[in-house]
Amino acid sequence: MKREKIKVIVIGGVAMGPKSAARLRRLNPEADITVIERGKILSYAGCGMPYCISGDIEDCKTLNYTPVGVPRDATFFRNVKNVTVLDGTLVRSIDREHKMVDVVNIETGEYGSIPYDKLVLATGGMPIIPPIEGFRLKNVFRLWHPDDAMAIRDAVTSGSVKTAVIIGGGLIGIEMTEALAKRGLHVTVIELLPHILPGLLDEEVALYLTRYVRSQNVDIITGTGVTRILGDDQGNARTVITADGEFPADIVLTNIGVRSNVMLAKDAGLEIGSYGGIVVNDYLETSDPHIYAGGDCVENTVLITGRKAFVPMGSTANKHGRVVANNIMGYREKFGGILGTAVVKVFDYNVGKTGLTERQAREAGFDVVTSLVPATDSPHYYPTHKPLLLKLVADRESRKLLGLQVAGYGDTTKRVDVAATALYFGATVDDLPAIDLGYAPPYATAIDIAAHAANVLRNKMDGTAKAVTPLEVKKKLDDGDEFIWLDVRSPDEYKEVRINDNRVKLVPLGVLRRRLQELPRDKEIITFCKISLRGYEAQTILEGEGFTDVKFMDGGMEAWPYDEMIVRS
Repeated sequence: MKREKIKVIVIGGVAMGPKSAARLRRLNPEADITVIERGKILSYAGCGMPYCISGDIEDCKTLNYTPVGVPRDATFFRNVKNVTVLDGTLVRSIDREHKMVDVVNIETGEYGSIPYDKLVLATGGMPIIPPIEGFRLKNVFRLWHPDDAMAIRDAVTSGSVKTAVIIGGGLIGIEMTEALAKRGLHVTVIELLPHILPGLLDEEVALYLTRYVRSQNVDIITGTGVTRILGDDQGNARTVITADGEFPADIVLTNIGVRSNVMLAKDAGLEIGSYGGIVVNDYLETSDPHIYAGGDCVENTVLITGRKAFVPMGSTANKHGRVVANNIMGYREKFGGILGTAVVKVFDYNVGKTGLTERQAREAGFDVVTSLVPATDSPHYYPTHKPLLLKLVADRESRKLLGLQVAGYGDTTKRVDVAATALYFGATVDDLPAIDLGYAPPYATAIDIAAHAANVLRNKMDGTAKAVTPLEVKKKLDDGDEFIWLDVRSPDEYKEVRINDNRVKLVPLGVLRRRLQELPRDKEIITFCKISLRGYEAQTILEGEGFTDVKFMDGGMEAWPYDEMIVRS
């Protein structure tokens, strides 16, 4: 264990800052460590705030407690970590030449200066303030701090709040949708982009999720922005105005995004990147070798592309804290980058993503191949099996995996974590099915859905499978294209649920070979079934019989997201 009289100042006391301070103390009992935090609540689990509002977490104070129920306050850090915490203290400026920080106590107004040998910037992010008229009305909230969570919780439990509008369908917005709906509110989500969770999901998976969320009595409005919020004569928010209509709102939640909090760094002359975060090297050193930075205030390298990105995640901040402490103490450790992994609970659906979406992969210049696979997280015969929809993205030339998305009632985190591990080590579509994953009927199928999706990709890359996505089929329908849309399910399945379009023709797979004469050979044929396993088999049968323009629809009926075309008996 190193013993060195080094003075370290950490600016920021929420995630990355306390992590780096605690690690530093374990590495160096002699270090003089000071954490400066402008707020009064330290080391809190911000990601738990929606569950505090929903009531899943009874006491919001536990968000900054240790597992044994001790609050992580200044006294805790002094007594347990031997770390000095100056809470309620604002850092006014950084004097790099003299290695000093100028501070002011927010309550007393007392000014001071503190020297450092090494400085750690853990200033986090800041919510983007929407340029919306009426943003300052009462009962217009943003969820950023535990005080916000308590204010929202107090409002929704008052008994006077019945309707809520959430501006922004990103991670926080979707988590808050469930939280407010659980409190009995009617929720409307308004997202400017074409679909919800635009940073996590491609359109097919997002529409699949949207259909489910709407079934929970939630209204989702996409592709439109909020122009203003109207209030009553008491200054309370009452109506949200968009180009597509007006929506009643007893409360409004605005969460349209986050940006890095880099004001101190910028004023100190540190390099700021094109995405607005502090530029750091692999060792999380800034452009000043005596200053480190991590968490939401920095840009990260995306492992797959090598490009910079701003992806604020608590998991990344905690990793940064350890790496920074190690490097301050001379244990040269690199932080290679991120995959953008995220998971989110949406009512009883579980949603996850790692790596690149199809859109991101195309923007990065990859020759993209995708598979869209509905399946269950355990065998169909096991009573606890639950459905999932999984999308896998890969590069055709290198066969490298690029990303995974998954949504449904089943276990998504297992698939996300397997894919994240594979992506981290540069796996190909051929590697993923070869991984020796755990199998028993209560936990997984013999060939896991992630491996199955990789096999579909392999078939496509090898030319044995030819597919079109539901989005491509919908475009063909909208364009008025002529083709045979061949449903190869059973008559009972067709009777129960079907797509209402005159191009659909039912020919069950079991009789397909006997009814080939019913199919024209001069038209495109797109086959499908429930999940398109039979659709793929139908494609191979028709090609074997000399049909030359045959494809199957990826994901089948399970992945078809357009309810307006569905007929149910």
